[in-house]
Amino acid sequence: MLKDITGRAEELVELPEGSRVDGVFEHYAAQFPRLRDVKASVVFARNHQFSPGSTLLTEGDEIAFLPPVSGGSGAIFTQHITEDAGHFFALTRHPIDSASLSRQIVSGSDGAIVVFEGVVRDNTKGRSTQFLDYECYEAMAIQTIAAIGREIAGSYAIGRIAMVHRLGRMAIGEGSVVIVVTAPHRRPAFEASLEAIDRLKRLVPIWKKEYFADGEVWVEGEWDQSVLQSAPPR
Repeated sequence: MLKDITGRAEELVELPEGSRVDGVFEHYAAQFPRLRDVKASVVFARNHQFSPGSTLLTEGDEIAFLPPVSGGSGAIFTQHITEDAGHFFALTRHPIDSASLSRQIVSGSDGAIVVFEGVVRDNTKGRSTQFLDYECYEAMAIQTIAAIGREIAGSYAIGRIAMVHRLGRMAIGEGSVVIVVTAPHRRPAFEASLEAIDRLKRLVPIWKKEYFADGEVWVEGEWDQSVLQSAPPR
């Protein structure tokens, strides 16, 4: 959405010493006044971490403006993290093989494997969908996915967890996200899987554009309350 307004995805900019994170936003809002219309729903990130607008800038900082999440590379995974504990987190532009993920993380002590797969449906509120495009802030998205997975693994009696989100264009019926949880018993595996997808939808900077026969729209979801609480008053 913000890329559509500004006509760019990223840019190098120099600002005066003493500038703050929200000063970067104001720099672009002066050029593109439509940004002010969406400011209330935008949160900031500094060096891949959510950040208040009042944070002072330092040389070389990477600042991102993130609208509400909505829930090509030659490599299978454009970004991935494999944990020593066996957890796996990734972004990909290829179809996700949930069976392969299950085999990758299951161990002999597991008595349950729960697989959640989100797929592209053919309509939104009765409006016929043709296909979807997913984009994300990759460097921050993979770190956020991994942080969610680690926290869930530490909160539930599970063995391992894998979380993979697909990017790019997807047709009706194709999988956009897969979460696999293994555990000695079924209940914590189900509970951990549900918690994982709920938190991914609210916290990971991934955006969805939906295409219809008569137009297209970026799907605006909502940030988790913890993210909004870290943002400065608007």
